[in-house]
Amino acid sequence: MDELMERETAQLTPVKLSQEALKDLPEGIAGPGYDRASLKPGIIHIGLGNFHRAHQAWYLHRLMQKGLAKDWAIIGAGVRPYDAAMRQKLLAQDCLTTLIELAPGSVSAEITGSMIDYLPIEDGNGALIRAMADPAIRIVSLTVTEGGYFLDPATGGLDVRHPDIRHDVENPTRPCTVFGAIAAALKTRRDAGAGPFTVQSCDNLRGNGNATRQAVVSLARLTDPKLADWIDQTCSFPNSMVDCIVPATGPVEIALARKLGIEDAVPVTHENYRQWVIEDDFCAGRPDWNKAGAVFTPSVHDYEVMKIRILNAGHQVLANAGEMLSVETIADCMEHPLIAALFQKVQQEEIAPYVAAVPGMNPQDYAELIERRFSNAAIRDTVRRVAFDGSSRHPGFVHPILRDALAAGGPIAGLSLVEALWARMCAGTREDSTGIEANDPHWEALAEAAMAARLRPQAWLEQHDIYGDLAGNQWFAVEFSRWLSLIWSEGCEAALRAYTGHEQAQGSLDT
Repeated sequence: MDELMERETAQLTPVKLSQEALKDLPEGIAGPGYDRASLKPGIIHIGLGNFHRAHQAWYLHRLMQKGLAKDWAIIGAGVRPYDAAMRQKLLAQDCLTTLIELAPGSVSAEITGSMIDYLPIEDGNGALIRAMADPAIRIVSLTVTEGGYFLDPATGGLDVRHPDIRHDVENPTRPCTVFGAIAAALKTRRDAGAGPFTVQSCDNLRGNGNATRQAVVSLARLTDPKLADWIDQTCSFPNSMVDCIVPATGPVEIALARKLGIEDAVPVTHENYRQWVIEDDFCAGRPDWNKAGAVFTPSVHDYEVMKIRILNAGHQVLANAGEMLSVETIADCMEHPLIAALFQKVQQEEIAPYVAAVPGMNPQDYAELIERRFSNAAIRDTVRRVAFDGSSRHPGFVHPILRDALAAGGPIAGLSLVEALWARMCAGTREDSTGIEANDPHWEALAEAAMAARLRPQAWLEQHDIYGDLAGNQWFAVEFSRWLSLIWSEGCEAALRAYTGHEQAQGSLDT
C-alpha cells in the first residue's frame, strides 16, 4: 500500500488546514515553499471549482515553488449565490487546497497556495467589478462550464433573449453575468486610462477564447458600442485546451484527506495526468506557465478538437448508458463489457476519423490513452457528474462530430445510439426502475420531450435549441428513431448488443 495511506491508523488527529498549520503538515505532504504573505495578485479567477484548483492554480503553484510568478497570485470570485459556500470554506482555511493525486495503485498529496483571497458574492457584482478594475489585475480567467456562455444554438452568437443577458443590458452597472461584470470593469479601466486585461477561458468549449470574446464584446455592444470596439481592439481572449479529470468532492474525498492527515473542507482529487495548451495572446503579460509544463502554440485548435471529441464526447458516450444501467462511475463503465464495447467502436469508427493528429500524438493513440485514463479505478468520477448538463454537452461535444460524419457520408449509427440513450435517460428512470433525479438546467423540458419521444421519436429531435439543423436531417432521424424505439421496446443492453455485436451470457453483466 502507498506510504501515505499507511498513516491511516498512525495519524490520529488530522491537521486542520490553515496557513499556521503548514508547519505541522504530515510527513510526505509538501506545502508551499514560498512566502505567501509576499504574494501579489495578478489574476482574478471566476468560477472557482475543483477543476481550476487542480489545473490552472496548480500550474501557478509550481511556478511559485520555483521562485517565479509571485506577482500573479489568484483572487477567487463567483457570480452566483451558490459560490458563497465555497468562499466561506476556502477563506476558513486561508485559501489553501489539498490536492490528492490518484494514480493507479498509488496516492500522493500536496498543499497549494497560489490563491490568496476570495471576493464577496454580491448582487450586482460590485466587489468583483472593483477588483477587476484594479490595474494590478492583468488576467481574468474563467471556468463557468460549457453552458455558461449564453450561446444561441440557432445562430452561434450571444443569446440576447436570455433573461440574464436582458438584465445586464438593462442594468450595465449592476450585472448578474460574468460577461456583464467583465464589461463593466473594462469600462472603468478604459475611462481611468488603466488599460485592458486578458480574459482567459479555461472551459471545455471549442474556440473558448473566441466564444469569450464574442460574449463580452456582443454584450458590451448592446449598451455601449464604443466600449465594445475598445474591448475588441485592445483586450486579449486566448484560446486554450485544458485536460485533467477532476471528480467532484464529497464525503469520500473529505475522508480521504483526513486519512492522509489533513482536515480540509474542500479537498480536490485528480488523476495523474495534466495538459494545458494555450494560445500566446496576453495583452498585459502572463506567468511563464510553460516552465511548469504548459504548452504555448498558435495551433491550439487541433489539440482542442482531439481532446473535446475523444475525451469529452467520449464521456457522453459512456455516461448515459451507465446511468441507464445503474453503473456508478466512469471506471465502472469501462469494466462493463457492453458499455466498453460501445465506447471502443464509436471512438474508432465514428470519432477518430474526424480528428487530426497533433505533434507527438495521433487520434488512435490518444483514444487508447483516454481509455486507460477512464479505466483508472482510483478516480471515482460518477456518471451523474459526467452526464450533468447534457443540453450543453451534447451540442458542444457530440453534435459537431455528427455533422462532420453526415457531411462525409460516414457511419453515424453509434453516435445516433448515444443520442437515443440520452433521450431515454431524460425520461427519468433507469432500467431497474429507480428514478433519476433532475440533472440538467433544462430538465423539465428534456423530460417532457423524452416522454413524448417514447411514442414519437422525432419529438426529441424537435428541440431545435439543442439540435438545430440536425433535427431536419432525415438520415440521422431514421437512425435515432430506430435506436430509441429498440431501447424502449427491448432495453439498453439489447441496443448495445445490436450495435457492438457483443454477445454476453445472461447474468454476466453485474456491476
